[in-house]
Amino acid sequence: MLTLHHLNNSRSQRILWLLEELGVEYKIEFYQRDSKTNLAPDSLRAVHPLGRSPVLTTPHGAIAESGAIVEYLVRHHATDAFSVPQDPEALQQYWFWLHFAEGSLMPPLVANLVLEKARQKGSKPFFIKPITNKLIDGILNAYYGPNLAQSLRYVESYLSKNTWFAGDAPSGADVQMIFPLESLVASGRAKDFTAIQGYVKRVHAREAYKAALEKGGEYAYA
Repeated sequence: MLTLHHLNNSRSQRILWLLEELGVEYKIEFYQRDSKTNLAPDSLRAVHPLGRSPVLTTPHGAIAESGAIVEYLVRHHATDAFSVPQDPEALQQYWFWLHFAEGSLMPPLVANLVLEKARQKGSKPFFIKPITNKLIDGILNAYYGPNLAQSLRYVESYLSKNTWFAGDAPSGADVQMIFPLESLVASGRAKDFTAIQGYVKRVHAREAYKAALEKGGEYAYA
């Protein structure tokens, strides 16, 4: 039996979607973020030393990291309709988007969110605030902002010509890409990217995704 250790408002929601798409029998162990720190509870460390979600308990042990979990599930439980693409060009796109999601898209996205939250929170004493805000703006404008904008333009261009990220059907690449894209849409950062918005709506309309939402509970990005 597979067990998904599921944290509210986290990347583990996309693993729920994949499990539902594959029709795999599984259990869910629920965890809640700390109301003050927004971090995962210490109890997750008993499952995996990193104490982060998602973690999937399998007959072969506990496995962490979304990409690794996606690859494990697709390798062991793939169906004809949700598997690794066989077409060489689609397979190359599959590999790229599977790793682009966390390797290129998420780092500047998270950095932007953290730095902007730090700016809103302000500094003490008050006369330091203009200095810290200027520093934050400098970092965002010089690096994280342009990187995120470039990635979004690239994704938008690709989705304007393709329904899914790797071939004519959804795959593990879509599972990886949905989390950053739906968080961008939910936060309003994708308001000028119609192809990204349409993609997120397509995923959210799938019956397996709806079932995953029903089972997973609170999820701010849907």
